[in-house]
Amino acid sequence: MNNLLFDALAAGGAPEASAIEWEGSKLSYVDLWRETARWAQALSELGIAPGERVAVQVEKSLANLLVYLGAVRAGAVFLPLNPAYTAAELAFFVADAEPALVVCDPSRRAEVAAIAGRARVLTLDGAGQGTLADLAARQEGQFDSVARAPGDLAAICYTSGTTGRSKGAMLSHRSLASNAATLKDLWRFTERDVLIHALPIYHVHGLFVATHVSLMAGATMILQPRFDPDAVLAALPRSTALMGVPTFYTRLLAKPGLSRASAGHIRLFVSGSAPLPPAVHQQWQARTGQAILERYGMTETGMNASNPYDGPRLAGAVGPPLPGIELRVADEESGQPAETGGVGLVQVRGPNLFSGYWCNPAKTAEAFTADGWFRTGDLGRLDDEGFLWLVGRSSDLVISGGLNVYPAEVEAVIEEAPGVVESAVIGAPHADLGEAVVAIVVADGKVCEEDILATLTGRLARFKQPRRVIFVEALPRNAMGKVVKAELRRTYADLFSA
Repeated sequence: MNNLLFDALAAGGAPEASAIEWEGSKLSYVDLWRETARWAQALSELGIAPGERVAVQVEKSLANLLVYLGAVRAGAVFLPLNPAYTAAELAFFVADAEPALVVCDPSRRAEVAAIAGRARVLTLDGAGQGTLADLAARQEGQFDSVARAPGDLAAICYTSGTTGRSKGAMLSHRSLASNAATLKDLWRFTERDVLIHALPIYHVHGLFVATHVSLMAGATMILQPRFDPDAVLAALPRSTALMGVPTFYTRLLAKPGLSRASAGHIRLFVSGSAPLPPAVHQQWQARTGQAILERYGMTETGMNASNPYDGPRLAGAVGPPLPGIELRVADEESGQPAETGGVGLVQVRGPNLFSGYWCNPAKTAEAFTADGWFRTGDLGRLDDEGFLWLVGRSSDLVISGGLNVYPAEVEAVIEEAPGVVESAVIGAPHADLGEAVVAIVVADGKVCEEDILATLTGRLARFKQPRRVIFVEALPRNAMGKVVKAELRRTYADLFSA
């Protein structure tokens, strides 16, 4: 029995080829695997047994990535945590996952130690320095990877918790390796590719999609500490691919240096983690001559669907299901597959699925249908070509006067109004309607409520049109750029109160 995930990642790169560029230095594949051996040895020396959890809450760095790969190689279960979490938030994850080791920034060691329980606490900062780095540096760089079966856990990633308490999604070697292999082939990554990696690595998109696909293909990653539009623009001429969230593309569009010439060396722009506004898709294509490839995934499943590499990349669509993955839209009342074009609950089945929620069998049971389909919580429809169109989260559905209003439909029309940057549509309690449609809009200051309502007239039925349009400087977002509509609903809960 081999270490399924690590072996799959290590099979891709030629020994002397460049694997990772980080702040002016280059690491070849042979050096990368030697370094991962050091970090795996360090974990082993600390007594981390196969299957034990390693919680890591540090800034993005090459060393952070090496901790992850070392943990996989050592048979541990990696637990990535957003460095922005407070000590109180961290305490929940530590109590829930019961890690054997917590890695944090040196400046936070004392407060982390106070909540770590039985876990050991070591340190690692954004420059790759700390007590864990010191321990790894003393190792020889030779390590026999710990055997892991396909169903063994490689990571636990906590859901964002935007609609309730975070749950730990258990991700197996099989689910992560199979998803990366599928994406590598579908998106045609090879050893000739150079990927700009500006995503955080405490999240599925940056840690698994971007990192795994690049390593499995034997490509080169330009690892950047964070998203900086100027740094991304500077890297474009020597790169072939960029994976990002919609915010990346809106901020790059604001830069005068973005053009057909500057983007001409890139063969693939990918967007995910949050819906890409159709207007951004269209502006990007007009500016660069290239269509962004939007895909659809989530913590529990990895990637489920993708617009095609060849063929139409439709603004607002997330494409057909990935090869080997089944996707259906089920009627909300009957649970039966909806008719083509009908809106229903998106459900997924395939080797990409998580193994359940950590120590939460009740939530795990709720997440699956009797015949084994995962309930994503998203609402969508399938068109005649098998492309999936998302219309929002089921928790975001607005029911006004007994009629369903899908926020994404209203937002798409609002964002066509001149001067509108982005919007979020929610339902606010209303004595007569139950819920009234409300649009929260970010605009250029020149557009007013009447302008937006005029845009909707004749485009949407009256019951879908907002009763109020509220202008704000920015929409509240979580760490991956998703609008936190639960926060908006709380803010405007009394909007229609007497």
